[in-house]
Amino acid sequence: MEFVTHNIDLVLGEVDGKRREIRQYFNTTWMLYERLFETLASDEVFYARPQPLRHPLIFYFGHTAVFFVNKLVLSKQLETRLDSRLESIFAIGVDEMSWDDLNDDHYDWPTVDETRQYRNAVREAVNRVIDTAEFSLPILQDSPLWVIMMGIEHERIHLETSSVLIRQLPLEQVKPSALFPVCTETGDAPQNGLIGVAGGAVQLGKQPGHHLYGWDNEYGHADFDVPDFSASKYLVSNAEYLVFMEAGGYADDQWWDEEGLGWRNYHRATQPEFWRGEAGDYRLRLMTCEVPLPPNWPVEVCWLEAKAFCNWKSAQAGQCVRMPDEAEYRRMLVVSELDVEHHESPVAANWNLEHVASPVPVDTFAQGDFFDLVGNVWQWNETPIYAFDGFEVHPLYDDFSVPTFDNRHSLIKGGSWISTGNEIALHSRYAFRRHFYQHAGFRYVVSDKPVKKEFDLYETDALVAQYCEFHYGDSCFGVPNFPQAIARLALAAVKDGNKGRALDIGCSVGRAAFELAGVFQQVDALDFSARFIQVGARMQRAGRIRYERTEEGELVTFQERSLADMGLHGEYANINFMQQDATNMKPEFSGYDLVVAANLIDRLHSPERFLRDLPGRMNPGAVLLIASPYTWLEEFTKKEKWLGGFKRDGEPVSTLDGLHAELDACFALAGEPVKIPFVIRETARKHQHTLSEVTIWIRK
Repeated sequence: MEFVTHNIDLVLGEVDGKRREIRQYFNTTWMLYERLFETLASDEVFYARPQPLRHPLIFYFGHTAVFFVNKLVLSKQLETRLDSRLESIFAIGVDEMSWDDLNDDHYDWPTVDETRQYRNAVREAVNRVIDTAEFSLPILQDSPLWVIMMGIEHERIHLETSSVLIRQLPLEQVKPSALFPVCTETGDAPQNGLIGVAGGAVQLGKQPGHHLYGWDNEYGHADFDVPDFSASKYLVSNAEYLVFMEAGGYADDQWWDEEGLGWRNYHRATQPEFWRGEAGDYRLRLMTCEVPLPPNWPVEVCWLEAKAFCNWKSAQAGQCVRMPDEAEYRRMLVVSELDVEHHESPVAANWNLEHVASPVPVDTFAQGDFFDLVGNVWQWNETPIYAFDGFEVHPLYDDFSVPTFDNRHSLIKGGSWISTGNEIALHSRYAFRRHFYQHAGFRYVVSDKPVKKEFDLYETDALVAQYCEFHYGDSCFGVPNFPQAIARLALAAVKDGNKGRALDIGCSVGRAAFELAGVFQQVDALDFSARFIQVGARMQRAGRIRYERTEEGELVTFQERSLADMGLHGEYANINFMQQDATNMKPEFSGYDLVVAANLIDRLHSPERFLRDLPGRMNPGAVLLIASPYTWLEEFTKKEKWLGGFKRDGEPVSTLDGLHAELDACFALAGEPVKIPFVIRETARKHQHTLSEVTIWIRK
């Protein structure tokens, strides 16, 4: 394919050459993504929803551009946003949590032309950053060019996921493209069989400074001693899977686990998603066309279907048949001499858009004794994704991996025909919900080794765990719980006023939201950090959280906190935890009788923008509570954006002065400011003691 380039080595080379290489990598990725959307038959199709649990395609067309802007603004490489309205609409996607979740959000989507113009503006802005950024080699995670690579690899992921959505559109809504030709080879499927794999030590994970870009879940380490096992020579073909179907596989409950039964019954599934027609006349839906079902192509199914097949196969074979776990998959790569980086030692495979835009027969690409260990279609693993020891989130993309560490997202390995960039790197780790369809199939292994499927959900991220303790943990030095104290002040200020809708903006891990939800009909709990939001949502769902609390050095204790232990016994279905940028909230966040902004304003890049936006979101007579220690730092807020803490014309300007300047036109200060102490525990013997000034304002 003319637009595909190899992975970028971020260690070797010289600055000018690397700048040109990354510029080409960016622009080829950008063009290829736009060419993918040319397969839509008309502009109207951009507003179709191939999946009811996903946004329409116009969102994905704009989202990858907005991602660049958001990350470049966060990294201070862009001074201002390009279009705040579009950057709000296209910012956050839908992570479907169950097949029967309904999404009733309504969006005022922009036109296709408007979105294209926005993309053009973003492309120019990104090229300027690439051309002018000061950097040195190696390009590490704190480099300005790392952020560019993050955006490029993010768009390459969406190249693939968008192709899946396009594949789910009605056929009349797409059109063929010469850029995406399909395979024309078909025939009888080869007889699958087992090949022995010698066991051995396997170490997963990579170290910082690796010469290829990586997502956060790839770093750290996990060590395994893999015993001998056997694995299928080929991916499971359509013909092999058809035997399971003809044996009543979809109708027989015994092959489906509880989750699989729920999914199968809800969808009334009788065949794979991309199959069309009936027995004897099956057709396969590809991205832009349908073809008679090729018996010798790999079957493409969700994890739940693959698991049901393996359960059935176990009964037929009298052996334990399952999908490989992550360590077994790596062991197969090792024995086949495929534990290499593709751009250094090219692998013959149906991936990277090097051949066709569809699967090919399962016996096309031999790799050692196996076929298609990499490429053709992704391969489901038995195991869910989890954090390696030493895992750390990247501060500019804290919700890439952490939301998937829930024991509900299963790993896929090996890449598909459209996988490019990081997706086909040796250490890549991607995972999806088990009912999710990707260009994914599976191979099976025979092994009696138990597979770990449940990983502890203790929050191990140091900062998040610290805030878990701050919100839900032990009292320190007799200082009252700060989020609880703030919530009680807010409720006292509301008194006999309306208690319809409250906003806890900058909610962190959510304690104040639970306090407010016992009084208000609805509470929107918003925070920029997906990691924090996940904790609040977990507490809402399960009524408890677990986390590691640092005591000293590497010594930790495991803490469990519950709502009941804190005297919070409500249902709390009225809390809406959601990730949002306080300075760029979506329009639907409005109509509030109370807004609480605790320890937020001195961490915003534009506090004045946040404050000027609030009046339009609040009802007359509504209460605004602002709490802040006024710790202004240029790493969060440029000095010219500080509300106070400086001198103007030789006279001191306090933050309270700045608040009056921004709020007096629409608010009246209620009473004098009060100071509320709080303590953040770092270790058993180190604590931060701070005073937060609380002001309460009434919307005029």
